[in-house]
Amino acid sequence: MGVFAAFVILMTLTATNGRSLTALRCRKFEDWVLDVVGLFFQGILIPILQGTVVYQLYHYLLPSDRALFVPPVAAFFLSFVVVDYLYYWNHRLLHSRWLWNLHLVHHTSTEMNVLSTSRNTLWTSFLIIYLWVHPLFIYLLQDPTWYIAGISLSSALDLWRHSTTTPKPNSALYRWLSIFLILPQDHAWHHASENFSGNYGANLKLWDLMHATYYKCNKAPKSLGIKTNLSLTQKLFFPFTKPN
Repeated sequence: MGVFAAFVILMTLTATNGRSLTALRCRKFEDWVLDVVGLFFQGILIPILQGTVVYQLYHYLLPSDRALFVPPVAAFFLSFVVVDYLYYWNHRLLHSRWLWNLHLVHHTSTEMNVLSTSRNTLWTSFLIIYLWVHPLFIYLLQDPTWYIAGISLSSALDLWRHSTTTPKPNSALYRWLSIFLILPQDHAWHHASENFSGNYGANLKLWDLMHATYYKCNKAPKSLGIKTNLSLTQKLFFPFTKPN
Protein backbone atom coordinates (compact mmCIF):
# COMPACT_ATOMS: atom_id res chain seq x y z
CA MET A 1 0.00 0.00 0.00
CA GLY A 2 2.89 2.35 0.75
CA VAL A 3 4.29 1.94 -2.76
CA PHE A 4 0.89 2.55 -4.32
CA ALA A 5 0.46 5.66 -2.16
CA ALA A 6 3.88 6.92 -3.32
CA PHE A 7 2.84 6.36 -6.94
CA VAL A 8 -0.43 8.25 -6.47
CA ILE A 9 1.31 11.16 -4.71
CA LEU A 10 4.02 11.44 -7.37
CA MET A 11 1.47 11.26 -10.20
CA THR A 12 -0.63 13.94 -8.49
CA LEU A 13 2.43 16.20 -8.18
CA THR A 14 3.18 15.56 -11.86
CA ALA A 15 -0.36 16.41 -12.91
CA THR A 16 -0.32 19.65 -10.93
CA ASN A 17 2.98 20.79 -12.42
CA GLY A 18 2.37 22.69 -15.65
CA ARG A 19 5.57 21.62 -17.39
CA SER A 20 5.23 17.95 -16.39
CA LEU A 21 1.55 17.93 -17.36
CA THR A 22 2.43 19.29 -20.80
CA ALA A 23 5.02 16.54 -21.21
CA LEU A 24 2.38 13.95 -20.33
CA ARG A 25 -0.03 15.33 -22.92
CA CYS A 26 2.66 15.25 -25.60
CA ARG A 27 3.61 11.63 -25.00
CA LYS A 28 3.45 9.22 -27.93
CA PHE A 29 1.07 6.28 -27.90
CA GLU A 30 4.04 3.92 -27.88
CA ASP A 31 5.37 5.51 -24.69
CA TRP A 32 2.05 4.97 -22.96
CA VAL A 33 1.95 1.32 -24.03
CA LEU A 34 5.52 0.63 -22.91
CA ASP A 35 5.05 2.29 -19.55
CA VAL A 36 1.59 0.96 -18.68
CA VAL A 37 2.59 -2.59 -19.65
CA GLY A 38 5.86 -2.23 -17.74
CA LEU A 39 4.14 -0.97 -14.59
CA PHE A 40 1.60 -3.79 -14.74
CA PHE A 41 4.31 -6.40 -15.30
CA GLN A 42 6.77 -5.23 -12.65
CA GLY A 43 4.24 -3.77 -10.25
CA ILE A 44 1.71 -6.61 -10.23
CA LEU A 45 2.81 -9.76 -12.07
CA ILE A 46 6.39 -9.90 -10.76
CA PRO A 47 5.32 -9.51 -7.09
CA ILE A 48 2.74 -12.27 -7.62
CA LEU A 49 5.44 -14.45 -9.17
CA GLN A 50 7.77 -13.70 -6.25
CA GLY A 51 5.15 -14.65 -3.69
CA THR A 52 4.07 -17.85 -5.43
CA VAL A 53 6.40 -19.59 -7.90
CA VAL A 54 9.78 -18.34 -6.65
CA TYR A 55 8.83 -18.65 -2.98
CA GLN A 56 7.59 -22.21 -3.54
CA LEU A 57 10.81 -23.00 -5.40
CA TYR A 58 12.81 -22.12 -2.30
CA HIS A 59 10.34 -24.09 -0.18
CA TYR A 60 11.08 -27.11 -2.36
CA LEU A 61 14.87 -26.66 -2.51
CA LEU A 62 15.66 -25.54 1.03
CA PRO A 63 15.05 -27.19 4.44
CA SER A 64 11.69 -26.55 6.05
CA ASP A 65 13.34 -25.72 9.40
CA ARG A 66 15.08 -22.74 7.85
CA ALA A 67 13.62 -20.00 10.08
CA LEU A 68 16.33 -17.50 11.00
CA PHE A 69 15.82 -14.98 13.75
CA VAL A 70 17.16 -11.62 12.64
CA PRO A 71 16.54 -8.45 14.68
CA PRO A 72 14.21 -5.96 12.95
CA VAL A 73 16.95 -3.38 12.34
CA ALA A 74 19.22 -6.03 10.82
CA ALA A 75 16.39 -7.32 8.60
CA PHE A 76 15.74 -3.79 7.33
CA PHE A 77 19.49 -3.26 6.79
CA LEU A 78 19.68 -6.51 4.83
CA SER A 79 16.92 -5.35 2.50
CA PHE A 80 17.69 -1.65 2.16
CA VAL A 81 21.50 -1.76 2.19
CA VAL A 82 22.90 -5.22 1.41
CA VAL A 83 20.47 -6.02 -1.40
CA ASP A 84 20.96 -2.46 -2.66
CA TYR A 85 24.66 -3.17 -3.09
CA LEU A 86 23.88 -6.38 -4.97
CA TYR A 87 21.56 -4.39 -7.22
CA TYR A 88 24.33 -1.86 -7.91
CA TRP A 89 26.42 -4.61 -9.52
CA ASN A 90 23.37 -6.12 -11.18
CA HIS A 91 22.67 -2.73 -12.76
CA ARG A 92 26.26 -2.31 -13.92
CA LEU A 93 26.10 -5.75 -15.50
CA LEU A 94 22.96 -4.72 -17.39
CA HIS A 95 25.01 -1.86 -18.84
CA SER A 96 27.74 -4.23 -20.02
CA ARG A 97 28.05 -5.08 -23.71
CA TRP A 98 26.68 -8.57 -22.99
CA LEU A 99 23.34 -7.44 -21.53
CA TRP A 100 22.91 -3.87 -22.74
CA ASN A 101 20.36 -4.80 -25.44
CA LEU A 102 18.12 -6.19 -22.71
CA HIS A 103 18.28 -2.96 -20.72
CA LEU A 104 18.39 -0.27 -23.40
CA VAL A 105 14.59 -0.01 -23.64
CA HIS A 106 14.58 1.47 -20.14
CA HIS A 107 16.75 4.27 -21.51
CA THR A 108 14.46 5.17 -24.41
CA SER A 109 12.37 7.50 -22.26
CA THR A 110 13.10 11.11 -23.16
CA GLU A 111 11.76 12.47 -19.87
CA MET A 112 12.07 11.77 -16.18
CA ASN A 113 8.63 10.47 -15.36
CA VAL A 114 7.36 8.15 -12.66
CA LEU A 115 5.41 6.28 -15.36
CA SER A 116 8.68 5.23 -17.01
CA THR A 117 10.10 3.63 -13.86
CA SER A 118 9.29 0.12 -15.05
CA ARG A 119 9.80 0.61 -18.78
CA ASN A 120 11.73 -2.45 -19.89
CA THR A 121 11.77 -5.41 -22.19
CA LEU A 122 9.41 -7.63 -20.24
CA TRP A 123 11.65 -10.59 -19.59
CA THR A 124 14.48 -8.34 -18.37
CA SER A 125 12.69 -8.58 -15.02
CA PHE A 126 13.97 -12.14 -14.74
CA LEU A 127 17.55 -10.82 -14.79
CA ILE A 128 17.02 -8.33 -11.96
CA ILE A 129 18.08 -9.75 -8.62
CA TYR A 130 15.01 -8.51 -6.76
CA LEU A 131 12.91 -11.30 -8.28
CA TRP A 132 15.18 -13.97 -6.80
CA VAL A 133 16.69 -12.40 -3.66
CA HIS A 134 13.57 -11.01 -2.00
CA PRO A 135 11.59 -14.30 -1.92
CA LEU A 136 14.71 -16.07 -0.63
CA PHE A 137 15.09 -13.82 2.41
CA ILE A 138 11.35 -13.68 3.03
CA TYR A 139 11.42 -17.48 3.10
CA LEU A 140 14.49 -17.70 5.33
CA LEU A 141 13.59 -15.06 7.90
CA GLN A 142 11.47 -16.03 10.89
CA ASP A 143 9.80 -12.62 10.77
CA PRO A 144 10.28 -10.85 7.42
CA THR A 145 8.18 -7.80 8.36
CA TRP A 146 11.07 -5.33 8.50
CA TYR A 147 12.71 -6.86 5.46
CA ILE A 148 9.47 -6.25 3.53
CA ALA A 149 9.43 -2.68 4.89
CA GLY A 150 12.84 -2.20 3.27
CA ILE A 151 11.47 -3.54 -0.01
CA SER A 152 8.57 -1.09 0.13
CA LEU A 153 10.85 1.87 0.84
CA SER A 154 13.21 0.87 -1.98
CA SER A 155 10.28 0.60 -4.40
CA ALA A 156 8.93 4.01 -3.38
CA LEU A 157 12.39 5.55 -3.82
CA ASP A 158 12.63 3.93 -7.26
CA LEU A 159 9.44 5.71 -8.30
CA TRP A 160 10.68 9.00 -6.82
CA ARG A 161 14.10 8.66 -8.46
CA HIS A 162 12.45 8.54 -11.89
CA SER A 163 10.22 11.55 -11.21
CA THR A 164 10.78 15.29 -11.47
CA THR A 165 9.70 15.85 -7.86
CA THR A 166 12.87 16.92 -6.17
CA PRO A 167 14.07 19.34 -3.49
CA LYS A 168 15.66 22.58 -4.61
CA PRO A 169 19.48 22.29 -4.65
CA ASN A 170 19.90 25.12 -2.13
CA SER A 171 17.37 23.71 0.36
CA ALA A 172 18.25 22.08 3.66
CA LEU A 173 16.28 18.96 2.65
CA TYR A 174 18.35 18.59 -0.51
CA ARG A 175 21.62 19.00 1.38
CA TRP A 176 20.54 16.37 3.91
CA LEU A 177 19.20 13.82 1.44
CA SER A 178 22.09 14.28 -0.99
CA ILE A 179 24.52 12.99 1.61
CA PHE A 180 23.38 9.41 1.19
CA LEU A 181 20.55 9.00 -1.33
CA ILE A 182 20.57 8.85 -5.12
CA LEU A 183 18.32 11.81 -5.98
CA PRO A 184 16.25 12.37 -9.13
CA GLN A 185 18.94 14.82 -10.31
CA ASP A 186 21.56 12.09 -10.00
CA HIS A 187 19.46 9.52 -11.82
CA ALA A 188 18.62 11.99 -14.58
CA TRP A 189 22.30 11.98 -15.49
CA HIS A 190 22.19 8.20 -15.65
CA HIS A 191 19.51 8.66 -18.35
CA ALA A 192 21.35 11.42 -20.21
CA SER A 193 21.44 11.13 -24.01
CA GLU A 194 25.17 11.67 -24.21
CA ASN A 195 27.41 8.66 -23.75
CA PHE A 196 27.25 8.62 -19.99
CA SER A 197 28.07 5.80 -17.61
CA GLY A 198 27.55 6.17 -13.91
CA ASN A 199 25.12 6.72 -11.04
CA TYR A 200 24.09 3.07 -11.06
CA GLY A 201 22.94 3.05 -7.44
CA ALA A 202 19.33 2.60 -6.43
CA ASN A 203 18.91 3.69 -2.83
CA LEU A 204 22.37 4.73 -1.70
CA LYS A 205 25.00 6.75 -3.56
CA LEU A 206 27.67 5.15 -1.37
CA TRP A 207 28.25 2.40 -3.92
CA ASP A 208 28.89 4.83 -6.77
CA LEU A 209 31.22 6.83 -4.54
CA MET A 210 33.07 3.66 -3.52
CA HIS A 211 33.58 2.50 -7.10
CA ALA A 212 34.17 5.91 -8.72
CA THR A 213 31.00 5.82 -10.83
CA TYR A 214 29.25 8.77 -9.18
CA TYR A 215 28.71 11.94 -11.16
CA LYS A 216 27.42 15.09 -9.47
CA CYS A 217 25.89 17.99 -11.31
CA ASN A 218 23.12 20.28 -10.08
CA LYS A 219 22.18 21.15 -13.66
CA ALA A 220 19.91 18.84 -15.63
CA PRO A 221 21.25 17.04 -18.72
CA LYS A 222 20.57 18.76 -22.05
CA SER A 223 18.52 15.79 -23.21
CA LEU A 224 17.42 12.40 -21.98
CA GLY A 225 17.01 9.00 -23.59
CA ILE A 226 18.51 7.13 -26.50
CA LYS A 227 17.08 6.59 -29.96
CA THR A 228 16.58 3.14 -31.43
CA ASN A 229 15.11 1.66 -34.58
CA LEU A 230 13.26 -0.96 -32.55
CA SER A 231 9.55 -1.50 -33.12
CA LEU A 232 7.14 -1.56 -30.19
CA THR A 233 7.00 -5.36 -30.34
CA GLN A 234 10.79 -5.58 -30.31
CA LYS A 235 11.00 -3.24 -27.35
CA LEU A 236 8.60 -5.39 -25.39
CA PHE A 237 9.89 -8.83 -26.36
CA PHE A 238 13.00 -9.01 -28.56
CA PRO A 239 15.25 -5.92 -28.42
CA PHE A 240 18.18 -7.25 -30.41
CA THR A 241 18.22 -4.95 -33.42
CA LYS A 242 21.19 -2.61 -33.12
CA PRO A 243 20.25 0.97 -32.12
CA ASN A 244 20.83 3.82 -34.56
